[in-house]
Amino acid sequence: MNHIELQLTLDPDFADILTAELAELGFESFVETDEGLNAYIPEPDFVQADVDVVVAKYADQTAIAYQVNTLEKRNWNAEWERDYQPIEVADSVRVRASFHEPTRNAGPDPFLYDLIINPKMSFGTGHHETTAMMLEQQLRIDHAGKVVLDVGSGTGILAILAAKLGARAVLAFDIEEWAVENARENATLNDCPQVQVFQGTIANLNDPTETSDRDWLDWTPSLFDIILANINRNVLLAEIPIYTDLLKEGGHLVVSGFYEADAPDIQQKAEESALTFTVGMAHNQWTSLAFTKSTWDAATFTATLFATGAL
Repeated sequence: MNHIELQLTLDPDFADILTAELAELGFESFVETDEGLNAYIPEPDFVQADVDVVVAKYADQTAIAYQVNTLEKRNWNAEWERDYQPIEVADSVRVRASFHEPTRNAGPDPFLYDLIINPKMSFGTGHHETTAMMLEQQLRIDHAGKVVLDVGSGTGILAILAAKLGARAVLAFDIEEWAVENARENATLNDCPQVQVFQGTIANLNDPTETSDRDWLDWTPSLFDIILANINRNVLLAEIPIYTDLLKEGGHLVVSGFYEADAPDIQQKAEESALTFTVGMAHNQWTSLAFTKSTWDAATFTATLFATGAL
C-alpha cells in the first residue's frame, strides 16, 4: 500500500497542535523537520479537503504551506531509517533500532531497559511526547507477574517495556495488519515471548475466532492488571468504560495521545467510570494520565464514615 507524505512548512510552535489535528484525520506517524512537520497516512485514507480545512483554521495565526508526496512502501522504510535516532527516557530506557549499535563506556550499561524497535510504518518509537510519557508512566507501576493489555499497539513498544518490567503476559492489538506484523517482529527482536499480538479492536477481545491465540491467558471478566492506551481523545472517551470493565480491582489504566486541553474531559470520563486519578504528566502540551480502579465504591465508603462517626 502506498502512503501519503504531507510536508508542512510552519512555525515550530504550531507543530504539536497540527500533529493533534492531523491525527484526528487518520495520520499515523509524524516527523518534525527543520521546516516544520512531515505527516504520514495510508493513501486510501487521505482526503486533501480535510487537510485544507485544518490549514485554514490556523491561517490567521501563522503561515502554513504544504506539499503532498506519494511514497512507495520501500521509500517509507528508508524515510524512517534516515530520521530515526536512538532516544532515552527517564534515564532508564533506551529506545533504538536494530541498525543502531548502543554506545557504551567502560562499566555496566546505564540503561536498565534496552528496547529495539524497528518502526516500519507504525507509530511508537518514543520520539513523540505521548509515547515517551507512556513509557515513563510505566516505570512508576509494578508490572511483576501482571497481565497487561496494550490498546492500539503500533510498534509494540509499550507491550515490550511491560514484558521487560516483569509482566507475565501481555496482550496487544492494532487494527492495521502491518502494525501487528511489526509489533510481533519487535517482540521477537526483544526476546519477549510473553507478548502476544492480534489484529482487531477492543470489541474483538471476546470474539471466539480470536481466542485460540490467547489460550495462555486466564480469561476472566476482569482480566487485566494494567491497561495501556496511547490513542486519541475520541477513542478514549468512547472506550474508557470498556477498559474499566476489563480492569481488575486495584488495576491501573494509563492513557495518552491527546492534547492538554482535552485532559479534563478524559479525567471526567474516567472518574465517571469509577476510576481514581493518580498521576498526570504533560510535555509540549501533550498529556498522559494514569488512573486506578478503586476497590470500594463511594456509597460503601460514605456508609463506613457514618458508621465510624467520621461524618
